[in-house]
Amino acid sequence: MWRDSIPDTCQRVYFANHRSHVDFLLVWASLPAHLRRRARPVASTDYWQANALRRYLIKQVFRGVLIDRKPNRHQANPVELMGEALAEGDSLIIFPEGTRNLEDALLPFKSGIYHLAKAHPEAELVPVWIENLGRVMPKGTLVPVPLLCSLTFGQAMRLAPGETRDDFLERTRDALLALAPPAD
Repeated sequence: MWRDSIPDTCQRVYFANHRSHVDFLLVWASLPAHLRRRARPVASTDYWQANALRRYLIKQVFRGVLIDRKPNRHQANPVELMGEALAEGDSLIIFPEGTRNLEDALLPFKSGIYHLAKAHPEAELVPVWIENLGRVMPKGTLVPVPLLCSLTFGQAMRLAPGETRDDFLERTRDALLALAPPAD
């Protein structure tokens, strides 16, 4: 569902809550085909390089931007890697929590989304709430459980002039939480 936003061909960074390694697939598949062709997931190198099938899928099918979660001085800066994809005209699918969240609450956001927004003000940021995927594809499972899940795309946003990192992270996190269904 698109709330206060519509699918658009402008360059975007879709940012979502993160419960499963297939979260990006759900966001990607929910985009219209003409947007899907230019949307690239940002994903963890250690998971997606673990075997030949995963390497093929992330590189050849989804054209993923792989980020090492344990960076060292010999690796490219993650924001620069994402920036290269944006410079090529692609949109991104990212997960600012930085890792899968096995709880219901949203983890604090890592600062990468701020640095990306600052370096690439041309890209709109669109929050995407994924509901129920943690139960559809629990950690350690290979086959999804047949349950329904849903996505809600929120209003596009940008880094405001002079906005601090902490204020921006709070604002983006709040925008994502505003899309979550009410607690029971």
